[in-house]
Amino acid sequence: MPLPLKSGEVLRERYTIRERIGQGGMGNIYLADDRVLAGRRCALKEVEHDRSLPQKILSEAREQFLREATVLARLDHPNLPKVSDFFSIQERDYLVMDFVPGKDLRTLMLEARQKNTYLDEGDVLDWAAQLCDALTYLHRQDPPLVHRDIKPSNLKITPDGLLKLVDFGLVKVLSPDEETITIIQGQGTVLYTPLEQYGGSESHTDIRSDIYAFGATLYHLLTGQPPVDARQRFLNPDVLTAPRQINPQISLRTERAILWAMELHPAQRPETIEIFRQYLFGTKELPPRPMLRARRVTTLEAVLAPPESILLGITAVMLLISLIATLGR
Repeated sequence: MPLPLKSGEVLRERYTIRERIGQGGMGNIYLADDRVLAGRRCALKEVEHDRSLPQKILSEAREQFLREATVLARLDHPNLPKVSDFFSIQERDYLVMDFVPGKDLRTLMLEARQKNTYLDEGDVLDWAAQLCDALTYLHRQDPPLVHRDIKPSNLKITPDGLLKLVDFGLVKVLSPDEETITIIQGQGTVLYTPLEQYGGSESHTDIRSDIYAFGATLYHLLTGQPPVDARQRFLNPDVLTAPRQINPQISLRTERAILWAMELHPAQRPETIEIFRQYLFGTKELPPRPMLRARRVTTLEAVLAPPESILLGITAVMLLISLIATLGR
């Protein structure tokens, strides 16, 4: 793995590195000064591709990065950091985005836990409304964009109270022919990842995958406890504790909305962010027979369900076989 950039290094004769502010398996994130726009600070997201890949695949991955960077650079929404530039230097690719000051929601949640309290539901719902705006904007792009990694640490609150969805690492484009393209391959963060996102084929995920992660994020923020991941819930449907059993101050409507969004089966979740918003904020009623507990998606259900659900059933069965094989070793 190449050494990280050092403080004072200048990229493209424009971006002066201040410090590394984040890192992951695919590279680093740096705080930098823009030498052209004086006084502007920006975040540089670095992508280091796996050099062990065959040259053809590596070239395709870099071409894919440039295509998707072009898509992101066209986005303009107050709850998303603006992507202002992208470029490549030798084997590394870079996205240049607005630097977002402030704390992320994971930090605020941990601070509340240290005080033996919970985040205020009114504050969380205010942030949720802003996240609804951001996701509605992404999902209404042509073709739609699915974030695929919504979680508290990817949501920052500026000093003015504006929420920003800050990490585009797993953004997925839903092209008309059902093929999918992702800037950085990955599955998201396990606590917030829906079952269908483990299928190996990204064609199984759509905007309802973001809705699941949204619900899991609200669960964590309001209870202070991480939700049981989807794989464990598939094997034991009753393992997920209802939010109000942990934090009785949560309203019944908010609890029901969270559990609706966290349904294991995509077809049982809200179809769009707008439908989820309408129920969460009281302008729409939940459909008949709401599922307030997770339940097992059986093989028979998968066979009798619509085609999209068959994919989830196959994914679930493959996951179960994998777990059994692991336990048998």
